[in-house]
Amino acid sequence: MPKVKTFWKRWIFFGLIVILFFMVMGLNSSLSEYFQLTEQRSQMQDRIKNLEATQYALETQIAYAKSDKAVEEWARTYQRNIQPGDQVIIPLSPQEATPEINYLQIPTPSQEENWQIWWELFFGD
Repeated sequence: MPKVKTFWKRWIFFGLIVILFFMVMGLNSSLSEYFQLTEQRSQMQDRIKNLEATQYALETQIAYAKSDKAVEEWARTYQRNIQPGDQVIIPLSPQEATPEINYLQIPTPSQEENWQIWWELFFGD
């Protein structure tokens, strides 16, 4: 009879070990999924912050484009409109201005014999 009790105790212990093993494996996969989802959440939060910054910048540009200052800047820059009281300055080029030409001197090669070149190479100063 004592052999039967130890036999069942071993099987129960072995069964508990197997159950514990599967529980740990389930916990491991759950933890792996948790860390993966946490990383994705962090990436999405960063992306949301970038999109919010982009939205803010675009809203600022839209607000400036709707302002009177932007319209005036566009009219003065691209349409060359003036307001009453402005002095118009039109640059004129001089009629008789001649551009100054700077010539570059081209060095002429010296006419030396081959033996002079070799002499200078080996015995030169």
